[in-house]
Amino acid sequence: MESRRGPLKSAVPSNVVSPVRRCSRTACGRPAVATLTYVYADSTAVLGPLATYAEPHCYDLCAEHSERLTAPRGWEVVRLATDTGPSRPSGDDLEALANAVREAARPQERAAGGGGGPQAMAPGGREGGPMEVARRGHLRVLRSPES
Repeated sequence: MESRRGPLKSAVPSNVVSPVRRCSRTACGRPAVATLTYVYADSTAVLGPLATYAEPHCYDLCAEHSERLTAPRGWEVVRLATDTGPSRPSGDDLEALANAVREAARPQERAAGGGGGPQAMAPGGREGGPMEVARRGHLRVLRSPES
């Protein structure tokens, strides 16, 4: 007799799992802002900015636990500069993105360029403007007129 079971259910509901890295301290669910690494050979604890990916021998700490960090007697704590605020795009980044989207949406003016595509243009073809050297989708690589 064959038993039919439904799909396995996770012990943790999926709405609890988050892609945000959390503090490594037990029972702390706050988001991590710094990474702690021990250098045993030098008896040093290094607390720096949040690592780009989780390392098995490093500890991610929230702002509160990173501020209260103490090291064992005889050990030194080295605190590297950390940015405790969430990283947000600057106004320049957003403006550059908006300009790139506008440029990609604009119809190409190939006829006005003398019949050749942007790759065929001479460095002086546009009055002091950058020259397109490559394209991938809607993104373009531009060479500066100075180079």
